[in-house]
Amino acid sequence: MYELNLPKYEIRLGGTKEKPEIFDFLRRRFVKLTPEEWVRQHFVHWLVEHKGYPKGLLGNEIELKKGEKKLRCDSILYDQQARPKMIIEYKAPTIALSPKVFNQIAVYNLLLHVDYLVISNGLQHYCCRMNYEHNSYDFLTEIPDYKTI
Repeated sequence: MYELNLPKYEIRLGGTKEKPEIFDFLRRRFVKLTPEEWVRQHFVHWLVEHKGYPKGLLGNEIELKKGEKKLRCDSILYDQQARPKMIIEYKAPTIALSPKVFNQIAVYNLLLHVDYLVISNGLQHYCCRMNYEHNSYDFLTEIPDYKTI
């Protein structure tokens, strides 16, 4: 797999050579190993182990419904009252983080109204804080530690 701009962790691999899998410690099961999943697993481990995010407040592959349409958030951070606080969107390391990627996560936020939006391809990571009072957002210089959000 790819070298990422994220700390290494103790990776658990499974499956077969033809259908490799990686253990998702949030979903507590092995999932198909794709480049995007590789990024997701490294990123959520980094959030928990280095940024102090509570494992129990993070969820992977969260389905959203708007009428008949179904959307899927890569990861969501919830607050203590189980309200969404942050949406995280992952791309493979070979995918550039473009305005199109940011627009994708912004659509999810129309439903959730979170405080933070994060995108990462494992090499670059961007975070913005929403300002609903001024109908704007501010890009942060780094992903905040949990205690500061």
